Amino acid sequence: MPTPLVPRRALLAAPALLAAISPGRAQPWPARPIRLIVPFPAGGTTDLLARLLADGLGARLGQSVVAENRGGAAGVIAAEMAARAEPDGHTLLFASIGTVAILPNLHARIGWRPEDLLPIAYFADVPNVIVVRADGPYRTLAELLAAARARPGELSYASSGNGSSLHLSGEMLKAAANVDILHIPFRGGADSVNQLLGGRIDLAVNNLPSAIAMVRDGKLRALAVTTAERTPALPDVPTVAESGLPGYEATAWFGLQAPRGTPQPILERLNAETRAIGADPTARARAEAVGARLRPGSIAEFAAFSAAENTKWAEVIRRAGAKVD
Repeated sequence: MPTPLVPRRALLAAPALLAAISPGRAQPWPARPIRLIVPFPAGGTTDLLARLLADGLGARLGQSVVAENRGGAAGVIAAEMAARAEPDGHTLLFASIGTVAILPNLHARIGWRPEDLLPIAYFADVPNVIVVRADGPYRTLAELLAAARARPGELSYASSGNGSSLHLSGEMLKAAANVDILHIPFRGGADSVNQLLGGRIDLAVNNLPSAIAMVRDGKLRALAVTTAERTPALPDVPTVAESGLPGYEATAWFGLQAPRGTPQPILERLNAETRAIGADPTARARAEAVGARLRPGSIAEFAAFSAAENTKWAEVIRRAGAKVD
């Protein structure tokens, strides 16, 4: 039987028809392990929460998510690396209040713009905590501030780096209390705690998860938390506002971002999986045990929150007169 003739128009339409009924000729995502760039060294709060997210995403996506610590300059190095990465969904940034809202306002020159990184989801927030050595002379924040007023410039405080939320929390404390305390930046929260325990500084402002084990073990004394309310993880520790500085409030937070140009379906899938992790009872319990809260929402909510935080911290930095060239 002879082969029927196919009209030329049908032959021309065939590729389009095949594309329509055979979507996904492009390589499926994720096609290989995903890099989650973490802007601080291993061992601190950012690393702890990033690995919690990486574990959850890896299990849900069926592809490993590798947390890659790229500490330095309070997040500048990590954010620039993420902003310049190929926007194919295989490189993500574990963003922080520092990389999103503080560093762009603090640095005169940085190698990326806030719009170079797209919002995916808010992930978690944590209180910052003011800690001293348990064997030191200060039992309350009021005592420490009185000593700072009596000895201007002699006391020192540690943070995880210039431009971190810990640095700005300390500067807010100094401004609110009208005291002069020397800021000494370190590479991460774990490093600053070690310097405090070694007696090389007088106090540290740290994310609660980085310090809570040593507070519970009696090695550090928590004088106050920086949030508006006390944390259930340390219910007996007062807030800075309760300690004599009404109106003081600073909360550290973390989220997920991707390089500009990452396809919207990938962003939406990552948002959905991040929200599922945030609702998982096991993941929530792991976070709450160290004083963190998982609170992911929509892409739009994270975008609006990020913009509001950028505006807030721009004003804090302006009032403090802080700048890094």
